[in-house]
Amino acid sequence: MRVSELAEAAGVASDTVRYYERAGLLPPPERTPSGYRSYDAGALDRLHFIQGAQRLGLRLTDIRDLLAIRDTGRCPCEPAEAVLRRRLAELDVELARLQALRAEMVAMADALPAADCPPPSPGTWCPPVEGGDPTCSS
Repeated sequence: MRVSELAEAAGVASDTVRYYERAGLLPPPERTPSGYRSYDAGALDRLHFIQGAQRLGLRLTDIRDLLAIRDTGRCPCEPAEAVLRRRLAELDVELARLQALRAEMVAMADALPAADCPPPSPGTWCPPVEGGDPTCSS
């Protein structure tokens, strides 16, 4: 199949297929006598593998490494486990950061004055208050 047919079957843009080829994720396809790329069904399987790995948040370098192992005929399970455990650790850090951000946003929302408050001072959330308001900061 040509690049546009492969791209359509995988639900990606033709440029994505070409990019994956340049990045070493797809092996160079056969060429027709007129120079068009001609992909086999294995290319579609490979694109599905890439898409699944990307949904998990794996980096292209990790995906390339897993594909290289897969290409040898060996199961990439052991290396995949290491990659997935590293990705899980990254997700845990990101989730902790997002939970802290959420708590900060809740505290800010809870500290905002009632709906009848005057407009805020430039550069701050809160209106000017004589003597300053320790619960409100810029």
